[in-house]
Amino acid sequence: MDLSFYRSPISQEIRAEGEAIGQVKAILTFLEARGLDIPDDARERITTCDDPDLLRRWITRTPNAVTVNDLFTDE
Repeated sequence: MDLSFYRSPISQEIRAEGEAIGQVKAILTFLEARGLDIPDDARERITTCDDPDLLRRWITRTPNAVTVNDLFTDE
């Protein structure tokens, strides 16, 4: 069985896109679970982000955020 597809650039790109989608869902779920209001502009900023490092940074800020804008400080 040829597994080269799973190591191909397109496969890596698909995996990265899937990880970004999961990170976006996690951020929104955490914020909603904490009862924080997510303005439309912030929601769009989160859902259109494809930078894995930035998404990871936002995830780590979510537990201490008082408002959604706290995620975006010091970018």
